[in-house]
Amino acid sequence: METESEPYVRLATLRQLHQVMADMNTARSLADTLQTVADGVVNGLGYELACVNLVRPDGDLVVAAFAGNSAAEALIAGRVGSREAWERRLGMGEQWGDLVFISHTEGWVLDDDDVPQWYTDGPAPRFEDEWHPSDRLFAPMYTPGGPGGSSGELLGVLSVDRPRNGRRPGAWGREALQMYAFQAAIAISNARLRANMQRALVRLEREQQALRASEESFRQAFEYAPSGMAIAEMGGDQHGRILRTNDALCRLLGRPASAMRRYSFSDLVHPEDIGTLLRTSAEGGRAELRLGRRDGTYVWVSLRNSVVADAADGPRFLLTHVEDIEERKRRELQLAHRASHDSLTGLPNSAELRARLSARLCRRPQSAYPGELESLDAAYGHPAYDVGGHGFDFRSAAEAYDAFDHHVHTVAPDGDHDDGAKGLAVLFCDLDGFKSINDRFGHNAGDAVLIEVAQRLSNGVRDGDTVARLGGDEFVILADGLGRADAQDLAVRLRNEIIQPIRAEGRAVRVGASFGIGWAHCGMTADEVLKSADERMYVEKRSRPKQHRRAG
Repeated sequence: METESEPYVRLATLRQLHQVMADMNTARSLADTLQTVADGVVNGLGYELACVNLVRPDGDLVVAAFAGNSAAEALIAGRVGSREAWERRLGMGEQWGDLVFISHTEGWVLDDDDVPQWYTDGPAPRFEDEWHPSDRLFAPMYTPGGPGGSSGELLGVLSVDRPRNGRRPGAWGREALQMYAFQAAIAISNARLRANMQRALVRLEREQQALRASEESFRQAFEYAPSGMAIAEMGGDQHGRILRTNDALCRLLGRPASAMRRYSFSDLVHPEDIGTLLRTSAEGGRAELRLGRRDGTYVWVSLRNSVVADAADGPRFLLTHVEDIEERKRRELQLAHRASHDSLTGLPNSAELRARLSARLCRRPQSAYPGELESLDAAYGHPAYDVGGHGFDFRSAAEAYDAFDHHVHTVAPDGDHDDGAKGLAVLFCDLDGFKSINDRFGHNAGDAVLIEVAQRLSNGVRDGDTVARLGGDEFVILADGLGRADAQDLAVRLRNEIIQPIRAEGRAVRVGASFGIGWAHCGMTADEVLKSADERMYVEKRSRPKQHRRAG
């Protein structure tokens, strides 16, 4: 920086400056770049001291690099100056292009601000361009390409001091420092970009590692789950098609994974449970239903769905968890059977009999029509009707009529003669001579007789008819679609079966049977129907001679 002959700059100086700029742009990190900038000012531009003040994210400037004096570096490296103080400095003094020069005659006002500095006092200059120890020269560094050719965002400030020739820089020195600050800004921007890219790459790699770990964790949880798991398509033409299954589901259904991919759950579900499956919500739905095994049998499962996305905007899939509940369902069915069936004979008990009978009856007589509904309101005292004993409550007779519109009413044959009409026959059976068997041979013999009678009654009726044990030695048969003659014939056949000898406790015993035939029709309760049949049974029992009631 020879001010006396600036047009004739030494070639070695230009080479040195070129090398410094090349080093700046090839530094491997932001810290290396900043230190190269500081060293380049000292080595390439001829200053004894150089400092790089870098703008931090909060706007203040930190001393990020220093060159030329180790004592000064130890004093100010890492210290922070406020943005306000720096803006004050860059706004005063002389403007040398983009450079800011503050003479010692003005700089004394800055001695007490918070910007790190190393200036010392000294004698007054002896000639006009002599450098004073308290002179200050700053080269702001901006991001390139501001709008309209203006400077961009402030990146930092180069502070220089003590030119080696002892003079203030001339036109060449100022331009060189200004160009150097511009190149340094580019190098710093590039270094920051590289650092940001490296951080982004590291973050991306960590996210990918986390994703791979999550996928592996999901794969292991899916594959080795103790209960069945499946992934199915969601939406589109292939909605519900199974894409992937784990070993537990394949073992549960006895089907290989390759075969499972040909099905959806609607293909595997029991026909009676298809409605349950369709009513199950895809998003978070749960249902208990039966799935078909390869051998043709069905297994009860709890099926729970959840939706997973492949990516932020990618396709969605249905994750289905399938739990084997066969044993629990078996216990539930056993408990339900015990609650509704007689423990000795296995026949439906009294409660189940009444439930089945009530399911066929409604409280509105079959002959009722809309014009008669008002009288029904008055008869029941309020506009509410119970359909088949199931607790349906209606606010008006008209509403009840609409509900009954699709009900198939149960009617009884008219009169005591057989007019061909068919209805729901209720046969009330009471055993004759059963008490004497209990008294003579004991309750074990009595139980054996009841079990055999139950079996004979069940064998003597049609599929779909109900044989129930009402209690003690009383049985009831529900047989739908019979006329009066049919019902009477059925009673005779069943009586003939019952009076055959029964093996009990190593001996043959006999019991008789009395039958009463009642008829169910809408408008009656279950108890009314049973009472009617019971009364007819007693009429029939009293009408027969005592010696004919049982065979002995």
